[in-house]
Amino acid sequence: MGKDHLSRKLAVLLHADVVASTSLVQKNETLAHERIQDTFRRFSETIGNYAGVALEIRGDALVAEFARASDAVSASLAFQAFNTTHNEQLSDDFRPVLRIGIAMGEVVVADNTVTGEGIVLAQRLEQLAEPEGVVVQGSVSETVPTRLPFEFENLGEQMLKGFDQPIRAFVARLKSGEHVPVSDSNGLTQEFGAKDAHLRPPLELPDKPSIAVLPFDNMSGDPEQEYFADGMAEDIITALSRSPWLFIIARNTAFTYKGIKVDAKRVAKELGVRYLLEGSIRKAGNRIRVTAQLIDGASGGHVWSERYDRVLADIFDLQDEITQNVVASIQTQVHLTAGEPILRGRRPNLTVWELTMRAWKLLYDFTPESYATAKALLEKAISLDSQSAEAHLVLSLIYHHETHMGFASGCQATQIKAHELALRAVRLDDKNEYAHWALGISCWAVNDLKGSIAALERAVELNPNCSLAYGSLGTAMSLAGRIDDAIAYSEIAIRSNPRDPSIFFRFSVIGLAHYLAERFDQAIVWADKAVQRMPTWYFGHFILVASYVRLDRMADARAIVETCSAAIPEISASQLNRMPIKDNMEMERFRDCLIKAGFPV
Repeated sequence: MGKDHLSRKLAVLLHADVVASTSLVQKNETLAHERIQDTFRRFSETIGNYAGVALEIRGDALVAEFARASDAVSASLAFQAFNTTHNEQLSDDFRPVLRIGIAMGEVVVADNTVTGEGIVLAQRLEQLAEPEGVVVQGSVSETVPTRLPFEFENLGEQMLKGFDQPIRAFVARLKSGEHVPVSDSNGLTQEFGAKDAHLRPPLELPDKPSIAVLPFDNMSGDPEQEYFADGMAEDIITALSRSPWLFIIARNTAFTYKGIKVDAKRVAKELGVRYLLEGSIRKAGNRIRVTAQLIDGASGGHVWSERYDRVLADIFDLQDEITQNVVASIQTQVHLTAGEPILRGRRPNLTVWELTMRAWKLLYDFTPESYATAKALLEKAISLDSQSAEAHLVLSLIYHHETHMGFASGCQATQIKAHELALRAVRLDDKNEYAHWALGISCWAVNDLKGSIAALERAVELNPNCSLAYGSLGTAMSLAGRIDDAIAYSEIAIRSNPRDPSIFFRFSVIGLAHYLAERFDQAIVWADKAVQRMPTWYFGHFILVASYVRLDRMADARAIVETCSAAIPEISASQLNRMPIKDNMEMERFRDCLIKAGFPV
């Protein structure tokens, strides 16, 4: 049976486009890109909540598929309402707005790329929509059950580019005073307010006190001090997370609320935590004022608040003091040793700390340019303080990721450098969990899986809420063939840090675990999630290809090879060596699958 026959089907297609995206980019390319990507991420979540699939992002447009027209219309109207509310909370004018078109038609879906007349029609209908509007094909409006709270304004027959016959088009709206229904697996059964319809059911609170530290606001009026405010919040997160009696949302997830005016009760529900810590920093000359407040996410009320005025030299004492007060404010739920101080290790040179914080941010850009900049910052930091464990461990992470993502020109030398830097970081500060994390992941390249697991277990011991260490421990367990442990540790990392930019690593680890357990269908699901988050993540593609080969679906495997090769022109099966599976026979079988599907040796 031919590939085209297998992948051709009738579907409900959605095409969404950002209004005036070019003007946003011209104002500030970086910020515009971040806001557009965030908009598509939130819309993709909404689409998933309505049993749809966000297939791909094409520049400033998103394509999705649904089985039911009612789900497509519900998802679109729910998101448009939510996005309006979301944009109103932004403090600037970088507010991406969408137009949405929905059509029915026969399409070909392969490798998460959709082609065919149906998607072209959805795109043409989208162009008829007003900003924040939804326009649907006549057959879509006729398919939606009349019991649902929608109304359709007839735009008449439209002559659309690429179509010989006129197309009936309708504007879809929510009836006045009604709510958008929410879809579940059994049909449209629940109803929420339109602005909340994008949300999943609330997460259950952990069985121990839980807190998210939101990014501190920079009130200095100086953009250069932004990193200072971020560094303050990051250090508080680290100090709090070292308590085994607390559940802490990781930095990468908490910082997705940066620059947004938040509603405490809504954010607490979204993150599944009881408490939120908010704060602001105002720096003037050599003095700094920090305000912080702990909020009960259930009631929205204040548990504790304080203002600190200090000279800049006391910044680290100040961070410790704030952390102690936050912990003390919830000590009715947490049994702490009376009077035990929250200790910090060696006090770094302030300039070194600032350079290291800047480089740490660049780690998650996943680009060669960002890594080059980060290395320059860290080398400067080390030249100023050769005893800085933080600077050494972050530089190790940069070298490791540079190799892992395929950016390093001298792969082996770069891997060895990452390992040496991590070893030095641990020698400088044996109680720094991130140093042990860096050491643990650097061990993979030198084929020391036992050392990797030991270092990562030490990191988790030092910091029971370090999601990065848990996630990498899941990777190590997967490489070691300890399938259940691999999945368990990865799930811990995903739960505590659901918005981590590097979460595609966690998805691919779970995919590898299922692959090694010969659950190939599940491996495909998780590897596909990884590739959706990071299309240039070669290992996600590798798992997909090997799983399809093992299922004897060679056409699908070869199609993935083509997609991967287009995204990563220099890809080859030899890059599997970056993820050294302990079982040599399994490693060779994996490699054979890649070569059989068409990857060069």
